[in-house]
Amino acid sequence: MKSFDVVSVVGRRLVLAAVFGVSLARAQEAPPADSPPPPQGKVLFDRNLDSPEVEKKEKPPVSQAAVEVSDAERTSLTFTSYDLDVHLTPAQSLLGVHSRFSVKNSGKAPLTRLVFQISSALSWESFAAQIEGRVVPLTFTQHAIDTDADHTGKATEAVVSLPQPLESGASLALTGFYSGEVVQSAERLERIGAPLDQAANADWDQITAERTALRGFGSVLWYPTAAAPVFLGDGAKLFQSVGLNKLQQAEATVHMRLTVEYVGDAPDAAFFCGRREQLVKVSENQNLPVAESPGVATAEFSARPLGFRTLSLFITDRAGTVTDNSLISAVTDHYDALPSYGAASTKVQPLLVEWLGAGPLNVLNILDHDGQPFEDDALLVVPMRAAAAEVLAPSLVHSLSHAWFGSSHVWLDEGVAQWMSLLWIEQSQGREAAVKRLQQEANTLSLVEPGPSSGSSTGTSSSLSAGSSASDAGQSLILASDEVYYRTKAAAVLWMLRSVVGDDALKRALQTYRTDKMDSDPKEFQRVLERSAKRDLAWFFDDWVYRDRGLPDLSIANVTPRALAKIGDKGKGFLVSVDVTNDGDAAAEVPVTVRSGALTSTQRLRIAGRSSASVRVVFEGTPDEVIVNDGSVPEVTASIHTKQIVAH
Repeated sequence: MKSFDVVSVVGRRLVLAAVFGVSLARAQEAPPADSPPPPQGKVLFDRNLDSPEVEKKEKPPVSQAAVEVSDAERTSLTFTSYDLDVHLTPAQSLLGVHSRFSVKNSGKAPLTRLVFQISSALSWESFAAQIEGRVVPLTFTQHAIDTDADHTGKATEAVVSLPQPLESGASLALTGFYSGEVVQSAERLERIGAPLDQAANADWDQITAERTALRGFGSVLWYPTAAAPVFLGDGAKLFQSVGLNKLQQAEATVHMRLTVEYVGDAPDAAFFCGRREQLVKVSENQNLPVAESPGVATAEFSARPLGFRTLSLFITDRAGTVTDNSLISAVTDHYDALPSYGAASTKVQPLLVEWLGAGPLNVLNILDHDGQPFEDDALLVVPMRAAAAEVLAPSLVHSLSHAWFGSSHVWLDEGVAQWMSLLWIEQSQGREAAVKRLQQEANTLSLVEPGPSSGSSTGTSSSLSAGSSASDAGQSLILASDEVYYRTKAAAVLWMLRSVVGDDALKRALQTYRTDKMDSDPKEFQRVLERSAKRDLAWFFDDWVYRDRGLPDLSIANVTPRALAKIGDKGKGFLVSVDVTNDGDAAAEVPVTVRSGALTSTQRLRIAGRSSASVRVVFEGTPDEVIVNDGSVPEVTASIHTKQIVAH
């Protein structure tokens, strides 16, 4: 993949959604008296459910003349709920959706029309709104726009007229129908020069009889969205848009009813937003051989907060095989790989138990897939092959962390998993190797963090404007939308907290937090950790979690050694006074070490932003060197500072 790096980036950053199903049952007029009675049974999908008068209108063509739409209109909407009736016919790659959704005008101006997008492979059929308790049909036009938020490189955009303006801060409940054929497409990657095989390896979303996998915003727009067009060739704007979309909709509730038409063997289960539900056969023809018998299977996913993710959907054709230790359930044809994954999970299990709790909250579900990997909490879509446990363990410790620990706050949900990977390196290769990896990742963080006093956030509840990037001003962890913050910086924050409070206190806090199923209060983890450590941590969370004050910028201002005739009941030594200056805005607590050969003495020193602090270190013998920070606290530039001591 070295020849085309953007493909690997797409594979890492975008989110996979997979298979869905729907039954396109329509309300029928009364049949003639001499016709046979209509079939009896449950209607699984009804296009006339909310607005029959709208459904009888001719479907507007996608090729309508484009309407001038501003990005401000596109980015003014925040989705607050999704209620989807999804019908799949995998053999024909067909998707039909009756979608109920609510939107809020998060812009500053009233909106006289609403703008929504779906994949260019789909087309809108109707819109209606709930206004003053009535279902009101809405007129709309639709046209194609260029955007790489969908794998086709285009989207079908609907411009929906409103009978009255939607005021700023107001919400509206809508119903929309759309349908189409979803096949694999890598057009957006091919048009920027990606080799065909690598493009297909990155963009593998599709609905087929063999596989159905849809990843959502940033991969395939299979549900209604609203965003400004973004493109892979325009820096990181696509990935920033995906992150902002996930952040803005994290509190939205999602509910889905799924119907899958099949022929032959019924599909086994569906995964929606990382959650698994068993598909239940509703009907099948008992008079035909199994291989020819058509049937319908359904599943329902109860309403839950979406969290920091896009809507993803997968369908599996068989039940997963569970490893001997019951930690992993894998759907794969490579049964020879299962013992390897079982051995690797057993290898990392003691570390997870030690830090996160006695057992997992969920089984880790793995779907064997030959495209680039995708992960959504305790769901992992990845190529499975037999390998040594030592080879699989580093990646599995991250994925299994999601099975052991969860949070509604992405910096904890993803940060803990990333940090556990560092702990695995420490356990298997030593602390020096773990700190080296931490430093390597911190180098990327230092490139995006704001410089001293250059736009640090000043509050915990400030929101990001829709469609904008927070990169120039930094991102607080509780409002993070970029991976470098909610993974890289979050892991560094947890590593620092471990040094500040100690292993035992942090272990208790992590296990208490995940066991008690804490709510969405962003300060709850701080309170749990303070109770565990019995100390005030407001100074740390204010600078590193609730606000982004950038990184510390430390330097050794002065070192003063003073000879001691006697240290307690021991011999001669030195009292070394070390003055440290912090030119950054974020406070830091770092180790200050006095060393002579293999002999060391260390004290911890906290230095507030834009200030200096001193520490005195008692040292037996004659000191040679002072070291401030050991690489474990990320800084603007170097994170290890040394100064030679001239002792007299």
